[in-house]
Amino acid sequence: MNKILLVDDDRELTSLLKELLEMEGFNIVVAHDGEQALSLLDSSVDLLLLDIMMPKKNGIDTLKELRQHHQTPVIMLTARGSELDRVLGLELGADDYLPKPFNDRELVARIRAILRRSNWSEQQQQVDSGAPTLDVDGLQLNPGRQEAS
Repeated sequence: MNKILLVDDDRELTSLLKELLEMEGFNIVVAHDGEQALSLLDSSVDLLLLDIMMPKKNGIDTLKELRQHHQTPVIMLTARGSELDRVLGLELGADDYLPKPFNDRELVARIRAILRRSNWSEQQQQVDSGAPTLDVDGLQLNPGRQEAS
């Protein structure tokens, strides 16, 4: 079961999203500001849903700090939907950006798409790092990476 950290100061929205996403089979942990989110973030979190406008530490600052240490996928969920805001969020490291209000099914589809890519990438890294290199008459073969040198 994928673990999602939902970060938004709107308690009504987080309650509704938590219920929706749990019905879709996700394990949801909720934080109501960026500081709390960073303290809850660990390697078991598969994806963050992150609002921008929050008290204590806003979503942009949270994203910047997160990217210094983690590659956890992030979807920005925010009322700030201007082109500049979307581009800034993506340039700072968000994997996707969905302005509020949004369609529930679209959100779930975006989450699943990002998790598919993330899981594939992790599996590929395991294959790459775990494959032995073969030496055939001076030619180095790495089947995991599909390389010969």
